[in-house]
This record gives sequence, C-alpha cells and structure tokens, in this order.
Amino acid sequence: MTADLLEGVRVLDLTNVLAGPFAGYQLALMGAEVIKVEPPGTGDLARQLGADPELSGEGLGVSFLAQNSGKRSVTVDLKSEGGKDVFAKLVARADVLLENFRPGVLERLGFGWDRLREINPSLVYCAVSGFGATGPMRRRPAYDQVVQGLSGIMSVTGTPEVAPLRVGFPVCDSFGGLAAAFAISSALLRQRRTGQGAFLDTSMLDAALTAMGWVVSDHLIGGREPAPMANENITSAPSGTFETGDGALNIAANKQEQYEILCRVLGREELISDPRFAVREDRKRNREALRAELETSLKEKSAAEWDEILLEAGVPAAPVVSVPEALASEQIAHRELVTTVESPAAAGGAMRVLGAPTRVDGARVAAGSRPPRLGEHTDAILRELGFAEPEIVRLREEKAV
Repeated sequence: MTADLLEGVRVLDLTNVLAGPFAGYQLALMGAEVIKVEPPGTGDLARQLGADPELSGEGLGVSFLAQNSGKRSVTVDLKSEGGKDVFAKLVARADVLLENFRPGVLERLGFGWDRLREINPSLVYCAVSGFGATGPMRRRPAYDQVVQGLSGIMSVTGTPEVAPLRVGFPVCDSFGGLAAAFAISSALLRQRRTGQGAFLDTSMLDAALTAMGWVVSDHLIGGREPAPMANENITSAPSGTFETGDGALNIAANKQEQYEILCRVLGREELISDPRFAVREDRKRNREALRAELETSLKEKSAAEWDEILLEAGVPAAPVVSVPEALASEQIAHRELVTTVESPAAAGGAMRVLGAPTRVDGARVAAGSRPPRLGEHTDAILRELGFAEPEIVRLREEKAV
C-alpha cells in the first residue's frame, strides 16, 4: 500500500489543521513512520472540523481523517516537565520534526533549534508557517484565505466584476504542505549522506507566490500587471471555458495548427483567415469576439459530444465536471487514487481517503492504516522510548501525556 521510499525514517508531526498535516501525510504515504504528537484532551484542531458533526464530536473530524491515515498518535503536554522529558526522548530518536506553530512558540517551550540540535545533531527540523520565521509578518497567524489575499491569488481569480475571489479550496495550505514535504525529503538525502541535520523554514506565502508561475513571471520579467480573466488563458486564445449545447467545455487550442483544426471541425473555416483571428496575438486582442463566434457553433452539440470529436481531431479539450464526477471517473478509478481504510469512529465501518498522486515502480501509493484516535498509541510509544509501567502511570497522573 504505502511506498518504501522513506522506510526507516521517523517523523514527529506536531502540526495542526492542514498545511503541516498534509506534509506529514505525504511522508507517511512514502513509507515514513509518522508519529503525531498532540496536546492531551484536545489534539489537532482538525479533529473538530469537517462536514460530519457526529465525527467531529468524536474528535475525528473529516478534515482530520483526510490527512492523517497511516500515522500514530501520542499525547504530550509540552508545557509540563514530564511532557518535556517525553518530547526530548522522542526528538532523540527521530529523523524529522515537523511543526506549524507560529514562529518562536517551540523555542519558548524550551525546544528552539539550538536545543533540538543538542538533543539530536542529525535532526531535520521543518517549521511551516504562514509567512516564515523571519520578516515583519512572521508573527501573523496563518489562515489559507489570508494568505490567498496577501499572495495576490485572489486578485487574479474570477472576473473583473467579481474579483478578488477566493479559490474554492485551501490552495495555499496545499502548496505549503507540498513545499515542506519536498524540502524534508531533500534534507533527508543529505542527512543520510553526511549525518548533517537541517533547519527548514517553509512559508505558505512564499510557496503560494512560487506556485503562481506565469502570473508572477509575466509581471517580474514582462512588466505586465496581473488581472483577473475568469476562465481565459492570458497566454493564448481560444483557450478557456466555453458554453456548449449542454455543459461547459474547456478548450486549449494554444497552437496555430490546433486553432485551425478547431475551426474546421466546427465548420467555421472562414475564421482561419478572418483578420481579427489570423494569428495568436490577433486572437488574444479579440478573444471575446472569437468566443462569440465559436460558441455559436459549439452550442450545436453537448460538451460530452464535443469532447469525443475534438479528442479525435487532436484539439486539447474536456468537459468541466463536478468533484464527485471527477472522483468517479474511469481515469481516477484506474489510477486507484481513492482507497478504502477502516474507520476509527465508534460506529466502525470503512471510509475513503486519497492516496499519493505519484505511482512508485508502477504501483499505487495509498494509506497503509486508518487515522488514529487521539492518544491511541501513547502507551505503546512510551514503552518504545524505555518508560516503565510505573513511569507511564505517573505521567498520566500528572497529565503530562
């Protein structure tokens, strides 16, 4: 199920809600042993979040279940002396420490980078935050929508009439989590080669700007002011979302030959020589007029029908579908992206979660076990650390774990 690329790597995951847990989940999918270190009694805030109130009431919110399969959970109070002792022993045996507190929080608890290196010189320590550990915004709280706004993503999303508009999923959390997982994997390579640890300071804002690609480079290099263009592609036309007789259709006829084929398939050969649309720059300047011409013909058939016709003709196109339709597609089924695991809920049963977007040696990469209940593995992990039963009882009595 899980890959073996990170087999033998132990990750301490102190993260909360999405960006950090998403990073930890990617590492778990690739074979790392991920131990989720949570506050006693409350745990990850995501345990209370999601579409199912009953699951949230059990501390198993859908938002938590989505990103924490394959992990073990240990509860530790980092503010107590007993908890600090437990945490120090966890750090000593870990390869990676992943956290997404506000910058400085772990240091105030007595576990800054200098102390962590003292405990474990080869530790890879990755701190994920909204704005990074340095700079004037470092202490601001990190919420996906806030970062979307501060990165400029919202300013280029939607139409000129409705922008700024939030992207419909927590895209900055995802960018930040992927950036952290990539940096950790890179640092682990050096750790294995030289024994040297690393401090990785991952900023969701930096990750968001980096991921915006051409929108940013068009401004930095081309001097263009980014603007919302709805479903249009700023680099080409016709390239965007078009209305058909039934449903929306994405067309990306970015090359001259693709545009000409599209015109012929639609029976609109006269548009090829029309001076308004003759070459790419003409089409970009007159994209709205071109859209009107094309949609007149596209409305003769449904998006599904045009999909088959244009695929055969060699014009990049596909219908716009809903999330349930995407998950139910033959392609996703073939890739086995969705997997079924046991539910940790009191009612039992099964639940479906997403695996990794990358196959390894031809095999799918999926969660190897269900998400943990809060503190489910605390005693077992304490025993692994060498704590005797009387010590475990004492730690529990002190509410250190």
